[in-house]
Amino acid sequence: MTHWDESKDVIVIGSGLAGLAAAIEAAQAGASVTVLEKMKMVGGNTRLSDGAFAAPCHDLQKKRGIKDSTELFYQDMLRAGLNLNHPQLVKIVAEKAAETIDWTIRDLGVSYQDRLDRFGGHSVARSLTTKSRSGIDIIKAQMTKLSQLGVEVRTRCLLLNFISDDSGIRGVRVRENYQFPDEDSGVIKNIGAKKGIVLATGGYGSDLSFCKLQRPSLPDSIQSTNHRGATAEGLIAALASGALPVHLSWLQMGPWGCPEETAWGKGGRFASYSVYPAGIVIDPATGQRILNEWADRRERSEAILQTGHPCIGIVDRRGAAMDLKTLKDCLKSGKVTSFQDLSNLAEAFEIPPSPLSQTLSTYNKAIANNLVDAFGKPLDQGVQPIDTPPYYAMRVWPKLHYTPGGIGINSKAQVLNLQGQVIPGLFAAGEVVGGIHGASRLSTCALIECLVFGRIAGQEVAAGKIEQPS
Repeated sequence: MTHWDESKDVIVIGSGLAGLAAAIEAAQAGASVTVLEKMKMVGGNTRLSDGAFAAPCHDLQKKRGIKDSTELFYQDMLRAGLNLNHPQLVKIVAEKAAETIDWTIRDLGVSYQDRLDRFGGHSVARSLTTKSRSGIDIIKAQMTKLSQLGVEVRTRCLLLNFISDDSGIRGVRVRENYQFPDEDSGVIKNIGAKKGIVLATGGYGSDLSFCKLQRPSLPDSIQSTNHRGATAEGLIAALASGALPVHLSWLQMGPWGCPEETAWGKGGRFASYSVYPAGIVIDPATGQRILNEWADRRERSEAILQTGHPCIGIVDRRGAAMDLKTLKDCLKSGKVTSFQDLSNLAEAFEIPPSPLSQTLSTYNKAIANNLVDAFGKPLDQGVQPIDTPPYYAMRVWPKLHYTPGGIGINSKAQVLNLQGQVIPGLFAAGEVVGGIHGASRLSTCALIECLVFGRIAGQEVAAGKIEQPS
């Protein structure tokens, strides 16, 4: 018989967006809740994110007169995921996205910028961004809410494994006072869960050894945008308890990675908010475009990787104005360089000047004359010519950004086993879950998916039968 050092109604493993959303919902439903976080700081990858949420048919879209629908959003997600997505889960995200944004405003007090962005792979502009353009806004709001609800968030607490009996998952074995990454640090304890456990440990984008097990062709030098604690032990613990693995070998690269910086960084942010929405990407060896700058992340990353070297993102003054604050930082650090004419830009990045000039001319003429773009970019949907100096340029090279694979769940966020049956007592939400995004996640769909299924997991686990762990 297991000795329990303590027990709660609900245990949430992980303190990112999904885990904290689950904890809020479970506590509001009357359950006693403890959140366990292995790092010394809460928030996970959400802290590093730009705080962007995709949602169809929300108030700001309506205010701007943008026509959208849950079906269009659903189809965009399927297309990005190569139709490997689990449709039922995608529909839930699409249908609940707008009301979830409302929840963050109404219940958490989160503020968003008065702007809408159309990122790669989306059919229309539907992405909102938090006031400070950081996911930390949501984390702070969630932590404030949990404090009001009296929920303990315990840091430096590493999940070792789940404890189960014939009735299902009954609790967890953890190391308290854990010091990442010392696997032998801390004190081992058993914590029981009377109602159930929500696994929300995030992805494994910083766990290169685990990623290479899934995709051996990954180079050892690959960089990641993730925080260093984005490792696979939570996922492995679930798999060891019989959870269904889904799409583990699909790994998503971020095409806006800046090779001159580590992790996500300001260069990556400028490329994401200015270069790709308003500029073009050039192969420096040829001086020619190589991709549709509005395509999804997988398509853009693959096109860059096929060149075998970093490519050059170029935007003019008008496009750079979309993100002036980040531009200022990047100019100061040298990640982005300013040029008054294209000849100097070509010289600085060793680009053949004549092909580069011809590429810009062809691109601008296509926009002016409503021609069909060679790479399929919809030039009739607000695309502006690149003809207003100064020109700004930076190098881009994909980085490991997101792991769309994980464990299988159903529409109630219950974890499934290899037979597709529910594992009693175990729920999951966030990047640790597989199937929602298929082969590749559509941009700005991570945070909204975390909130949607985090809330569902919290509601469902709190509705479980109270049983004293035995």
